[in-house]
Amino acid sequence: MSDRLPSDPGDPELIVDFGSMVGEGPVWDARIGRIAWVDIPKARLYLTADDGETRTIQLPFLVGSIAIRASGGWVAALADGFWAVAEDGTVERLADVQSDRTDLRFNAGKCDPQGRFWAGTMALDQRAGAGALYRLDADLSVHRMVDDIAISNGLDWSLDGRTMYYVDTPTHRIDRFDFDPATGSIADRRPFVVVDPADGNPDGITVDAEGAVWVALWDGWIVRRYLPDGSVDREVRLPVSEVTCPAFGGPDLDELYITTAWEQLSEAQHAAEPLAGAMFRVRPGIRGRPPTPFAG
Repeated sequence: MSDRLPSDPGDPELIVDFGSMVGEGPVWDARIGRIAWVDIPKARLYLTADDGETRTIQLPFLVGSIAIRASGGWVAALADGFWAVAEDGTVERLADVQSDRTDLRFNAGKCDPQGRFWAGTMALDQRAGAGALYRLDADLSVHRMVDDIAISNGLDWSLDGRTMYYVDTPTHRIDRFDFDPATGSIADRRPFVVVDPADGNPDGITVDAEGAVWVALWDGWIVRRYLPDGSVDREVRLPVSEVTCPAFGGPDLDELYITTAWEQLSEAQHAAEPLAGAMFRVRPGIRGRPPTPFAG
């Protein structure tokens, strides 16, 4: 891949540097005009304003991902299940998911266009086949949708809502499923794109208003945009290697926020990447879509 694709949006700007161990899961919360995101191992929910000013909510367990909740606050995939997080930081369990499995934790999650919250699990030692993908419905029922997952990661939906994109990181693929909007069922899993391991490992994803898929490449130093036909359109290059997740935000949804991590860096690598764990922003000239709140 060339250093600069013809449509490269340019260099990202630093928004806030907390040195997050695993910064993840950014989602634009228009209600408060902030980007909400998490640091998984530190169990923190961050609410960051345009100027970088950030409010921190300390959660009781590891937090894999969050989504806006239509009734207020957020829904979160914590270590052992799904929880509601109120604006004052208090939490309430919504549904237990394998709380007896202390070797597992939740990872990435997102709401589908109908307001169901999807999130997947992974083993703490990242062993193959231990994780699964779950769906939390508005009535708080939990449905196990995909088994035999190693690192359940990014997911999002096509513009017509008929395709679900999904990443199990060690497969080096972004897959797609046929998606039934009425029932939330999925079928016919097949590859959308295969990422060369030399380019990094696919992590979080987001689909923009033109139907293209942006993917963060862990160990790749980049966020890459794939067109609906699977071709590479452009890249955003970061000053850190462990890039975790992109999400559109801002009042016009024309700002791409990018979280990063330092979890697997050696001491020497971390010293060479002083901004590892920071959040960045770029304006790519493309708009995103507003996130769907959890309907429960």
